[in-house]
Amino acid sequence: MTSAVPVGPAASAAAPIRFGLAGTGYWASVVHAPALASTPDVELAAVWGRNPAAAGALAAEFGATAHRDFDAFLAAVDAVSFALPPTVQAELGVRAANAGRHLLLEKPVAVTDAAAGALAAAVAAAGVASVVFFTSRFQPATRSWLADVMRAGGWAGGSAVWLGSAFAAGSPFDTPWRREYGGLWDVGPHAVGLLWAVLGPVRYVTADAGRGDLSYLVLHHESGATSTATLTLGAPQAAVSFRLEVWGEAGLSALPGLAADPVAALRVALAELAANARSGDPAHPCDVAFGRQVTRVLAAAHRQLDDRRADKGYAR
Repeated sequence: MTSAVPVGPAASAAAPIRFGLAGTGYWASVVHAPALASTPDVELAAVWGRNPAAAGALAAEFGATAHRDFDAFLAAVDAVSFALPPTVQAELGVRAANAGRHLLLEKPVAVTDAAAGALAAAVAAAGVASVVFFTSRFQPATRSWLADVMRAGGWAGGSAVWLGSAFAAGSPFDTPWRREYGGLWDVGPHAVGLLWAVLGPVRYVTADAGRGDLSYLVLHHESGATSTATLTLGAPQAAVSFRLEVWGEAGLSALPGLAADPVAALRVALAELAANARSGDPAHPCDVAFGRQVTRVLAAAHRQLDDRRADKGYAR
């Protein structure tokens, strides 16, 4: 299976990479579509969604072609930018990879290790490029901070607290999949991915549950470091906050903050995916293989949380 985009020395630097946008919801319309339409050497060529009317409207707004059939959509593009619930993304991502299309994926890449593994295997077999949009990893301030802490070294532990209010009245993030899977799967990938980047791969996780979707994780890293994460989408709006810090021989170091402009961050992710597609080298620090590793941690935590909630009589 080969990609629709020529790679290697014969690739034309002048030809934009044709992206298709899979998804028509809030995140697709306010982040993915504007980023695709404004990234150099990238063309938003096609839109597909489970709601054909919404796909038609979004495509018309950005001068793209709407498709009702997913296979016809794949035939019209070189790469796919996914803005779909993870359960849908995992299945369609395999189909896109099997068709030789490069993948810009949202986190989490899936909500089971099996589904994430199947997606990662399809990408590897096709030899296509992949990038998972861990939003802050494509923010200049975060990258600068990561470079600084990695140079310093000697980190023994860390912590992340993410108190979100996606379930507040009127929130565009109050979606069925977030209601079902909660903060563990929505904000958890960001926290785990960042702590992994500083402290090294996670060997295993210990998880406990609070009321609602409140989750507590203890991450045991292969380096011997340990870290914690407190995650929820159901916090009161007055308590909404995020912080992540690591500690060690160099003292205490805190991540500067979340990306203020996700469109700018996504432009970076798209440009790096396009560069990898052109070069024929699919490796990226936030590729689907890394996304699968994060999913494996969260899936292990999910199983423990289900048991804890059953023991305590909690219901989300």
